[in-house]
Amino acid sequence: MNRRDCLLALCRLHLVAAVGCAPRGSLVPAASASRTRWNVTASEGLDALCFLGPLSGDPFYADHYPEELARFLPRFNAEAVGAVQQLKASAKEQSNLLGPFLCLVFSAGPSETLADLRGSLAEAEQRLLPRYRTSPYWNDKEWAWFIAARPALTGVLDALAAADFPAFRRHSLGDRLDRRVAALRQRLTSVDIIAEQERLLGRQLQPDITIHLLHFSKPHGIKIIGQRFISHLDYSDETVLRIAAHEILHPPFDVEHPAIRDALEVLRRDPLLTRIVAEHDPGFGYTTLDGLFDEDTAEALDQLISERIGVARPAGERWRGADGGMHVLAAGLYGLLKSGGFDRTGGAIQDWLGRAARDGRLAPDSLHPAAASVLGLPGDRLWSPAPQP
Repeated sequence: MNRRDCLLALCRLHLVAAVGCAPRGSLVPAASASRTRWNVTASEGLDALCFLGPLSGDPFYADHYPEELARFLPRFNAEAVGAVQQLKASAKEQSNLLGPFLCLVFSAGPSETLADLRGSLAEAEQRLLPRYRTSPYWNDKEWAWFIAARPALTGVLDALAAADFPAFRRHSLGDRLDRRVAALRQRLTSVDIIAEQERLLGRQLQPDITIHLLHFSKPHGIKIIGQRFISHLDYSDETVLRIAAHEILHPPFDVEHPAIRDALEVLRRDPLLTRIVAEHDPGFGYTTLDGLFDEDTAEALDQLISERIGVARPAGERWRGADGGMHVLAAGLYGLLKSGGFDRTGGAIQDWLGRAARDGRLAPDSLHPAAASVLGLPGDRLWSPAPQP
């Protein structure tokens, strides 16, 4: 989805390091005055929106839920299946992923239950628009698409209700969700991730992080409005922490700031990045350089954070395999940040990017070798598009 393209102006605040480095595989204990307040909960409504991916028949989603689809599809009418497929295709034309985009918009209002979704959709102008319009994700064209899609989406939500999706979900979950929520709440109390994020962003965040644990959200972690994100209930503690380290960073900078305009000017002259944006599988998202820059900056920073709290995957392994290997920019930024000691000193990433643009570190002859070193690849083979089916 295009949520990466809509950025919020950020205030700048000088912060100092709050925690030290931890051995790999251990978590940094929270300080006595932890900056982070964790809230772990569930959402029937958001789960219903994520279930639209599997219901569309797209193997990207459906392959994760063969048993659930075999049980649910006989009770879900064929007309509704066709409507889901049409909505998915229409959303794709807007460079959006249907389920994640709908989760984002509906998170502007009541969305805990399927009944909440139906009410919010019927009164979208009153229940959803005010908060969505003031969020960093506001896009008038995407709102117009949502309103145009309302009749079809109403029919789909009505069909989910007629098929008793809430009861189906409860049966699918059993007591797994309650047990997972309790266990994760206990584990997270020892981790002060907000302090780490503030240390690298150079600005203050709100202390609350809400995690919505869902069943039908694979393979995504989805940022929604506020310091909230969606995770899957089966994801490990380490995976949830990596998602938290990433999602709360968005947006990592103010796209209108002169420093970021300088950085984008340099990156737009990079032929490799231009090719990646133009030739990668659009199903992965990030179809503009602005969107890729936002995403890959957040990925570089979340890797630093994950390393410091002891839950990181090896950087090269991560980016060689993610989204067809398209995140070369993330690997390059990470390599430059590490070599310059930014992981130790912290600072304001926005200012760092402006300096890096001006002193040549973001130019291909600096950025590409940094990426090659992280990825363990030859400099002339950092990326090639996968064959399209």
